[in-house]
Amino acid sequence: MELIHLQSVTGKAFLLGDDVNTDLHCSGKYLPGKSVEQIAMVAFDGVSPGLGKNILAAQGGILVAGENFGINSSREQAVQILKMMQVKGIIAKSFGRQFFRNAINNGLAILECDTAAIKAGDDLSVNFQSGLVQTTGGLRLEANRLPAEILALIECGGLIPFLSKHPDWKFST
Repeated sequence: MELIHLQSVTGKAFLLGDDVNTDLHCSGKYLPGKSVEQIAMVAFDGVSPGLGKNILAAQGGILVAGENFGINSSREQAVQILKMMQVKGIIAKSFGRQFFRNAINNGLAILECDTAAIKAGDDLSVNFQSGLVQTTGGLRLEANRLPAEILALIECGGLIPFLSKHPDWKFST
């Protein structure tokens, strides 16, 4: 499993709006019976047709969303699909609580900040440790930083890999 290096993550911004839930991301009509790869091809088609294919074609990027990203989401497949799509992280105004925990537990980097000024296609640089989000156009945003303990879980690839490496829950920051 590839570890996440949160010091500086770069990628193209792929925009989504508010209240993007799991059914808009990896619709229940595709589960069960479909592979993660098949679902990734149609991910987000309900709100942004072709977005999944565009992210895959770009070999990943950074999702930028509005309020309540992942609201009412208890499916771990949602995070697994995003990771398969090579999404390097998600920046949103806010996250649904269950998705927020699933992202951390499965090693997907996330940050909360005001995303209104970010444009589709912007080249982003995100430092998940400091909370600094920048575009090549000079935009600088301060995000709500995650605690060091949460960052350690994400950098290890999630909760299970973290516990395999640190069964005593001890880590250095």
